[in-house]
Amino acid sequence: MNFSLRPASQGNDSAPDPGAPPSWTDCSITCKHRALHNGHSSAIVWLTGLSGAGKSTIAKELERTLFQNSIQTYVLDGDTLRQGLNANLGFSPDDRSENIRRVGEVARLMADAGLVVITAFISPYQADRNRAREIALEGGFEFIECFVDAPLEVCEQRDLKQLYKKARAGKIKDFTGIDAPYERPTDPELVIRTDKQTVAESVAQIVDLLLPRIRCLAD
Repeated sequence: MNFSLRPASQGNDSAPDPGAPPSWTDCSITCKHRALHNGHSSAIVWLTGLSGAGKSTIAKELERTLFQNSIQTYVLDGDTLRQGLNANLGFSPDDRSENIRRVGEVARLMADAGLVVITAFISPYQADRNRAREIALEGGFEFIECFVDAPLEVCEQRDLKQLYKKARAGKIKDFTGIDAPYERPTDPELVIRTDKQTVAESVAQIVDLLLPRIRCLAD
């Protein structure tokens, strides 16, 4: 493998213009360098679906499978991010949109660092998922939207935290699938029927689509 790194910036004698719009900072180590080093390019695998559909379960198993195959990967999970980065957001339509916008930007940064990023978020609005895709494509990264599809009654049966029961009793407001909408993806790369497939079958379905897209061949 033979490639050269650009010299690191030596700084700028002039102070930045506070009125100028921010711009993306170029790094001396590019995505191509990282891809050649890792043996694969970056991608964002976006899992969307109702609570209880199986997103987090699939995300964790997909991460384990990719890691065991020497692919640099990381899971961004909705519950985890709401404990830190998105702790100030609620579940109103505007807050849900901002939640997904932030996730999309973080996923892009992690993809820029050379990772296959797996996101597990309900992400109920088509417009927000479209924006997440745009953010990824702006960075030149593969974006694979996976609709983790399970009937509402199946999701309710799997609900160990009894969130659906509380929502139906009025104890939780704006709960997706009960009193808040979920807009089914119009054109996802994959539809995963977790009421009819095992976790292993679901992960294999993603891997079969993902691997050809992240193969990295040296020039």
